[in-house]
Amino acid sequence: MPAAAFDVLLPNTPASCVVFASPHSGRDYAWSFMRKTVLNEHAIRSSEDAFVDQLFDCAPNYGAAFIKAGAPRSFVDLNRARDELDPALIEGVRRVGHNPRIASGLGVIPRVVANGRAIYRGKMPLNEAQERIAKYWEPYHERLQALLTAAQNRHGQTVLIDCHSMPHEAMDGVARSGIRRPDVVLGDRFGAAASGEVVDRIEAAFVEAGFVVTRNAPFAGAYITQAYGKPAKGQHAVQVEIDRSLYMNEQLIRPNGDFEAVRAALQNVVEEVAKIGQGRIPLAAE
Repeated sequence: MPAAAFDVLLPNTPASCVVFASPHSGRDYAWSFMRKTVLNEHAIRSSEDAFVDQLFDCAPNYGAAFIKAGAPRSFVDLNRARDELDPALIEGVRRVGHNPRIASGLGVIPRVVANGRAIYRGKMPLNEAQERIAKYWEPYHERLQALLTAAQNRHGQTVLIDCHSMPHEAMDGVARSGIRRPDVVLGDRFGAAASGEVVDRIEAAFVEAGFVVTRNAPFAGAYITQAYGKPAKGQHAVQVEIDRSLYMNEQLIRPNGDFEAVRAALQNVVEEVAKIGQGRIPLAAE
């Protein structure tokens, strides 16, 4: 089993209402997990948001907390609901309605990694799936909620920046349309997870740093933005997807020659985003 469910980096002075999170960058591929998968050590990482935690770990320097996953996404997906269990993988689970994420093998305990490659040979006992949820999913979300609650108590509102990466090919359709290929996709569930004012300020920070930004297509946000984004209550959640090819070799899963430059540009973004709602004057709810 992975050693830790999460790691938290806290600022010396919690000056920001913003909390940064990286739920898919965990890379503790424990031996007990690897001996169960049919994939090798490279292929199992294909759905990981590799190095995203390093791109955003400067958040505490600007008064914001940062939480990152310890367990890898292929082991347990923290951006899924705890009850998104896949009957094609987990014994004793009944199919209830149609859930496209579960149907594609991307439930809370994933059945596949990128390009639909199966992780296991057969099925998994229900108690094993429940143990992963109890030891990794629940602690991560309990700590994330505690960070958000503390930020809202201090500042009157809170903003969750849920940090992810996307394959370069994810935006091929946009590139073919003749529009400049976006580097970043912001997902606010079409306004349901964050106020327009918050998303505008986040987008402006990325644009000022030189990134091309679009919203909600093809990634509008999944479980985390849905669960934590309640703008009418002063709780905003925005998913950030960054083109992996900007900073890494996707085939080798290694930082490329632009990694430090992208990291420096994102440091400017984090600094600006962390300024949102500093103090105790709430942003207008929508």
